[in-house]
Amino acid sequence: MTSTYDAVKRTMDIVISLLMLLFLSPVLVFFSLAIWLHDKHSPLFIDTRIGKDRKKFRLFKFRSMVIDADEIMLKNVEIYKQMRSGVNKMKDDPRVTKVGKFIRKYSIDELPQVINVLRGDMSIIGPRALRPDEFKLYEKKHHGNVSKLDILTSIKPGITGYWQVSGRSNVDFEKRMDMDCEYAKKKSILFDILILLKTPFAVIKGEGAY
Repeated sequence: MTSTYDAVKRTMDIVISLLMLLFLSPVLVFFSLAIWLHDKHSPLFIDTRIGKDRKKFRLFKFRSMVIDADEIMLKNVEIYKQMRSGVNKMKDDPRVTKVGKFIRKYSIDELPQVINVLRGDMSIIGPRALRPDEFKLYEKKHHGNVSKLDILTSIKPGITGYWQVSGRSNVDFEKRMDMDCEYAKKKSILFDILILLKTPFAVIKGEGAY
């Protein structure tokens, strides 16, 4: 049975996503062209993530790296260690393009996820969507993490969220998971609105974005 919170949240998701598509369409077109002109490859990056009820879905982002980023990682020990450390990001990653650095700093790479929201895979506000390898690694690390993952996957992941407006990559993985669990347990529309209001300032500030 759908709760009042879920119904209101879904309505918010649809309305906000449609407004974003309407007003940000020039931005979406501009950066699609900018990424394509860089190397003549698809501007979209499609990745598998874990969503509500542990169901896998395909997440859409603007591509911020060179087309052979995975091959470069496998050949570079330092990049591989950093990307598999639980942080999954590194400062001055040589695989990130010039356009990629800009769109990452201002979270423009996340904009295509409005498609995921309209499809029902994601919400505008929610926990960060984990990759399957992150999910398995965290699950195996400690038996207590299983209950945290159950909490996280009780709701849809979001484009923005509690962690994203609180420093992003400056917040370590464990703290981020705790913050996302705290958000998932609240199920508060007022908290959602607060995060939504804070998001533009976090994006402009660009703190912890790389």
